[in-house]
Amino acid sequence: MNKTWTIIKREYTSRVFKKSFIITTLVIPIIIFAFTILMGYIASRSKENQTIIVDDNSNYFHHQIESKSKSYKFIYSKPHANESNQDFLKRLDADILMRIFPFKNGKADSVHLFKEGGISALANEYIEEQLNDLYQQEQMNAAGLSNTTLDSIYDASINVRSFDLENNQETSSEIAMMIGYVMGVLIYIIILIYGTGVMRGVMEEKTNRIAEVIVSSVKPFQLMIGKIIGIGLVGLTQLGLWFVIMFVLQMIALPFLGAASISTLQDPNVTAMSNSLTQDGGKISHFLSLLASQNWFLIIGMFIFYFLGGYFLYASMFAAVGSLVNEDPQEAQQLSFPITMPIILAFVIMSSSMQNPHSGISVFGSLFPLTSPIVMMSRLPYQVPTWQLILSMALLVIGFLAMAWLSGKIYRTGILMYGKKPNWKDLIKAMRQS
Repeated sequence: MNKTWTIIKREYTSRVFKKSFIITTLVIPIIIFAFTILMGYIASRSKENQTIIVDDNSNYFHHQIESKSKSYKFIYSKPHANESNQDFLKRLDADILMRIFPFKNGKADSVHLFKEGGISALANEYIEEQLNDLYQQEQMNAAGLSNTTLDSIYDASINVRSFDLENNQETSSEIAMMIGYVMGVLIYIIILIYGTGVMRGVMEEKTNRIAEVIVSSVKPFQLMIGKIIGIGLVGLTQLGLWFVIMFVLQMIALPFLGAASISTLQDPNVTAMSNSLTQDGGKISHFLSLLASQNWFLIIGMFIFYFLGGYFLYASMFAAVGSLVNEDPQEAQQLSFPITMPIILAFVIMSSSMQNPHSGISVFGSLFPLTSPIVMMSRLPYQVPTWQLILSMALLVIGFLAMAWLSGKIYRTGILMYGKKPNWKDLIKAMRQS
């Protein structure tokens, strides 16, 4: 145990105090934060402020088209005799010409938009929405339907609620899908990032010939456990520091972003959205109450367990691959590809499990150790049977212990293999020799 702790301490301290670790820990959050601010600034500055001429030859809309956004301004006018579209726009200092053609048999014919260089998709969608709303409202009024009646029809809906048959507790498929997807994706990303980090760490030791000294005095299993835990702690440390730095940057920038937030809230579109959310306050409150009623103690506890179990399982496999590689990154990609395939398969099964969490493929994916860390988290919010959860946890622990033991054997042989391009034949030979 002392030797394992020594390896963990060495792996952790040798990486945490590197200049590259310190630089990336400080610089990456700043870059992400600056990029986020820049994207928000570009989005705020990229709003279209365009004047639209309405040439209504149908006499149907009667100056009813009014902009609900500061980005667009509508003016009504007619062209002069023999005046071209370009001259028409230039005379009124406008950007877009909207020509509404006369109706045929009381029905809308067509609308043409003219703009130098072509109209943007955003402006086109906005104009279509304004015209269609007015046209549909006029058609409804012509049919004798008042605005009050129309509003009641639009707002009519049936409230459907679902309950768990066992404990009569209300459930929500949307919340279950959201929790399962977020948890599964987080584990998917963490396994790939930290697992490949272990592989790179083993490759560095082999290249620098440091592993030759270590392997002569430490058991392979102890070496693998120490390396996996040490590098995993480095990754968790960096991740935690990133969250802290991002939080501090947000607190520092909050006073400077306050004015921009106020100006954004004054936008008519944002105000309309806020009013809509206020009207739906009951639904939002109900959603939040269902979210709070989830068994978060179980969800968070299982997330930590499957995160650690999945990381240990795949990190041991990545470490075995790293011990067989001789400085060539292409060799590492070739040998690590079969390891990444189960991770991708787990992500595919996870997508299916969120639609049908109790199907045969979903149950299998949540029990099989190579896919269970991701698939089980997507099924957990759907009340997984206790026996399946216990069996899945047991199989994951057994799978990790067996893989760590096997990887330690491969490491002991592969770390001393130099000057030869590894292949799967060498991998099988290394396992037999150990």
